[in-house]
Amino acid sequence: MTKTSTSAPKFHAQSAVKLPDGWANDRQFPFPPEPRWAELSDTLTQALPLWGLQGFAATLVAARENLVYRIDAPQPLALRLHRRGMRSAAQLVSELEWMAALAERGLSVPCPHPALSGALCHDVDGQIVDVLGWLDGVPMCLGGHLNPLVDGLTAYHALGQAMAQLHLKSDDWRPPPGFDRPIWDAQGLLGEAPLWGRFWENPLLTPAQSALMTQARHHALARLSHLRDADYGLIHADLVQENVLIGPGGPHLIDFDDGGFGYRLFDMATVLNFILREANPAPLQEAFVQGYLATRPIDLKALPLFQALRAFSYVGWIVPRLSEDGAKARQTRFVTLACQMAEQMLAS
Repeated sequence: MTKTSTSAPKFHAQSAVKLPDGWANDRQFPFPPEPRWAELSDTLTQALPLWGLQGFAATLVAARENLVYRIDAPQPLALRLHRRGMRSAAQLVSELEWMAALAERGLSVPCPHPALSGALCHDVDGQIVDVLGWLDGVPMCLGGHLNPLVDGLTAYHALGQAMAQLHLKSDDWRPPPGFDRPIWDAQGLLGEAPLWGRFWENPLLTPAQSALMTQARHHALARLSHLRDADYGLIHADLVQENVLIGPGGPHLIDFDDGGFGYRLFDMATVLNFILREANPAPLQEAFVQGYLATRPIDLKALPLFQALRAFSYVGWIVPRLSEDGAKARQTRFVTLACQMAEQMLAS
């Protein structure tokens, strides 16, 4: 499935993109927790015995796409209550099987912890629950910025290596029958029903912005149709630095909610676009790319296209979240970056 080129050009950061004021202060993307906390507490109470974890302290540590609890068992664990309707049980089992395969191959990712029944997840009153091994580490990102406790160049080089290893080890694994994960192909990015929404129809776009997004969409579809031997396979698809912990042995990769089949350059673009919020992004972007290339070859010629596609996707992603606090400010930042990248793509 994977096709690579050994003649990768030197990476050139897109330093011409000027982000609006305030961009670097926000990339939390909080998804509101389920409204009925008492009911969720009951769900947690019912779920713990399925793993033999009743009696151990449970502490809520994240309330975004999922609710994540740290379970203070002799070996700490992470219990996830998945947001209703985001993924089917089959999709979550596929995610867990993939993560288990990566962990078996030496990648530092959370390893699934089966329930007493042997099942990887359970449906508890309509809430899908699973349990993972706990990974200790320093968050790579704090408040939308690189953690000051982390050496940026070292961390990004290591993250590039880790992403390359994720791609290599995924290619070394054959998914089982029935494997079901999102597909970040041309249709998943730019089709009539993209995975993160019809970005060109975002209701807060101006007519000019909507026209630009529509033109860029058709142009990008044409570009993708002419990509030959594109490097394609399983990708994380959301390896923003908030989904990375830095441990003594290197980065831990977490939160595979959006992982599935897609372009490897799209995976890289996610990291590179996130770095744009830093005061001096180019050296950090270079460190990440060189870490990847030191581990696995890839042709970088189409990378600017995929950076634009990543920017476009957030303009769709924000639409169902426009009622959240601060969403309209995020919308402005997403649209500004997407329009700048669209104009650059159309001019190239």
